[in-house]
Amino acid sequence: MLEAPVCHNDNPRAATVANRVKFAGVIFAHTVTHTTSVALPPAEVLERAKRFFAERVPQAAAHVEKEGPQFVVLRGQGGEEVVIRAWADGGATTRVRASTLFFDQALDRFFSTLPLESGVEVA
Repeated sequence: MLEAPVCHNDNPRAATVANRVKFAGVIFAHTVTHTTSVALPPAEVLERAKRFFAERVPQAAAHVEKEGPQFVVLRGQGGEEVVIRAWADGGATTRVRASTLFFDQALDRFFSTLPLESGVEVA
């Protein structure tokens, strides 16, 4: 792993290739946000997310903790969280944004199951 010196929270540089900051011997991970457009209604995206994270991520399943018409918060067995929001952008396209600390690979797998209309942006 490549590390850059980080001595204070206002330093914007990433500390490692894995997007983690090492400060005083403790590694802190940054929340990663995935954004894309899909050809499904928002409610269908959220329903698919709930099923996917409950059934297709056996080593780290996540279940609904909170939900609303445009979002779902899923909680993993170790307390890990993934938040997914889906909303119509005015046309037939649905925008989807998901953020997580530990479910990056699972989110990539989930997005690969959707009919994407744009690439997945990761920030």
